[in-house]
Amino acid sequence: MIDTDRWSSELRTRGVDHVARSVLLSVLDDSAQAADLSAPINCSGLGRIRHFSSATSPGWPDNPLPWLPARQHLGVDAVPEPRCEAQVFQNAVCNWRCWYCYVPFSLLRGDASRSRMVTAEDMVDMYLALEERPVVLDLSGGQPDLVPEWVVWTMRALIDRGAQDDVFLWSDDNLSNDYLFRYLGDGDLDLLSSYRGYGRVACFKGFDDSSFAFNTAASPELFKRQFDLFRSLLTVRPDTCAYVTLTAPKIPAEGALVAMRRFADSLQGLDHDLLGRTVPLRIEVFTPVAARMRADHHAALQVQEAMVEAWLTVLEERGVIPLDKQFGAQPSGDSRGV
Repeated sequence: MIDTDRWSSELRTRGVDHVARSVLLSVLDDSAQAADLSAPINCSGLGRIRHFSSATSPGWPDNPLPWLPARQHLGVDAVPEPRCEAQVFQNAVCNWRCWYCYVPFSLLRGDASRSRMVTAEDMVDMYLALEERPVVLDLSGGQPDLVPEWVVWTMRALIDRGAQDDVFLWSDDNLSNDYLFRYLGDGDLDLLSSYRGYGRVACFKGFDDSSFAFNTAASPELFKRQFDLFRSLLTVRPDTCAYVTLTAPKIPAEGALVAMRRFADSLQGLDHDLLGRTVPLRIEVFTPVAARMRADHHAALQVQEAMVEAWLTVLEERGVIPLDKQFGAQPSGDSRGV
């Protein structure tokens, strides 16, 4: 099992340089991840284009993130379809080792030979200089919240360049640490809370403690801590959305539906509407994942199909409002929501 707190502290030391105000970003050139990319790597080997689409696999809910909140901030002309492109940068540290992660583990340990220290200002300048620049800037990982300053520094860089109204900033979080509150000051948290063109999603790595430990290689006790961390995030961004991965080596003994009802209770205990802001992610086998696969991982790909059926049943039982409906009607061109 990963010692999450010790490993988090060590990786944070590798992942940020406060004197230079720099963040360690992964170099994607010549990585195993590059084989799965549909567009050329850009921004001096540090960036990539990701194509987000609402449509998912048959039997799975649509995923309107991040295109829907981006559309509400930027308007229908900027994001005209239920899909969008995003410019992605990945920080080079992560404290868990999810077996299904599409990022090679070599890009998650802060390896200086596979990464580069970059200021948020330089990163934003590379992004803004792209000829066909996506309107969404996605700060991914890795685990971005090992270096929560990254998002705040990026916000300030966008503001300084007058780009805050033309870019939708998006970031994700694996709910593993409280560094957002431990290392950001009140002014930083105020900016994080008030910045209008920003959206955040946090991922629950399983639906119970057993599936969580199987997915992350971390202690099962940390499954419950995810909910405490998410509750704290809601005090800063009440519109925070969630992902959940439904993989497990076997269906729980009490049955898929009982397990999903219990997980849904936990989500609604944080925020009644959170169940509707949570999107199950279907796990697929990308190039870096294939070499990690064992028999229980192959079984987990089938278990998730049974678990998503139970998820959909729970949504129907509780009359949950779909995520796209929670964001309201399609905005006008000058909307600045979310």
